[in-house]
Amino acid sequence: MPHPKVTPLAASLPATVPFVGPETQERERGAPFIARLGANESAFGPSPKAIAAMQKAASDVWMYGDAQSYDLRVALAPHHGVGMDNIIVGEGIDGLLGLLVRLYIAPGDVAVTSDGAYPTFNYHVAGFGGQLHKVPYNGDCEDPDALVAKAHETGAKLVYIANPDNPMGSWHQGDVITRMIANLPENCLLLLDEAYIDLAPDGTAPDIPADTPNVIRLRTFSKAHGMAGARIGYAIGAAEVIAGFDKVRNHFGLSRISQAGALAAFQDSGWLDHVRSEIATSRARIGQIARDSDLTTLPSATNFVTIDCGKDGAFARRVLASLVDQGIFVRMPFVAPQDRCIRVSCGTPDQIAAFAAALPVALHHASV
Repeated sequence: MPHPKVTPLAASLPATVPFVGPETQERERGAPFIARLGANESAFGPSPKAIAAMQKAASDVWMYGDAQSYDLRVALAPHHGVGMDNIIVGEGIDGLLGLLVRLYIAPGDVAVTSDGAYPTFNYHVAGFGGQLHKVPYNGDCEDPDALVAKAHETGAKLVYIANPDNPMGSWHQGDVITRMIANLPENCLLLLDEAYIDLAPDGTAPDIPADTPNVIRLRTFSKAHGMAGARIGYAIGAAEVIAGFDKVRNHFGLSRISQAGALAAFQDSGWLDHVRSEIATSRARIGQIARDSDLTTLPSATNFVTIDCGKDGAFARRVLASLVDQGIFVRMPFVAPQDRCIRVSCGTPDQIAAFAAALPVALHHASV
């Protein structure tokens, strides 16, 4: 029977997924992973106070969540020194990126990113018919100057950068980002992904006024706060930029459970300090494991460590495949020369011990 056709744009798109989830891989391999170290989730979990708040909120789940996320914004605004009209809460950074692209990119409009950077932004740009221009990394860091230059060259409406960066774990000092913002072309908005900012050294976050009109900062509860499965994040920007979300967002897209958990997690600074300590310990252990196999690691301002496998991307892919075969879920950068590396999320001692046992085997298999 004939059926309605999707739009020409949708028909032209490949059926791709930015990341293949570990559950999909487990089904394909017919066994669960021993160590889940590939998605940069927090294996240390959310705050016990957040768990208790979510359990309490479960009895009220028959009601929709607060469309304004009022209580959470009341807590976030003074912490960031901004007004409530400078904050929007949404379904994680991925959801907020999709709304931003929908707001600013019409078919043919240009967006700029780094080749090999977080791919979900690219996915959204393609989905709305935008033209995506990429610049290479400078070493193992995103290149703010090259991104700005490409924006001027192409007349870009959006520029994306993550600071700290995924997948390399590198970072720029805040003054570098501030200079980048000042040098953007007119009518261009910087999407500053700060998913890992809670784990970064002091001085990484730029010191910019909330009403700066050409930047929007994206934060999440998925990483340091351990709530990736709750799908909740927020953006900070000029009031007129934030107001645009109300034109297109799903006003009831957040559950009461997620909202209650995020508020309790945000208020529990002690748990955040605990997680930072656990991550620091895990990063150091992963570094030692790499050195024990004569590999080097990149400096990290995140909850993962990027390990240089010392050869090319084909070798690193064989290492990754062997790790997966042994039940260790990890990922790797997609684009050369960064694809010489694998990326290992911080984890519990048992998870990291499993990785330590598997890595020498994977390197041997990759070499034969």
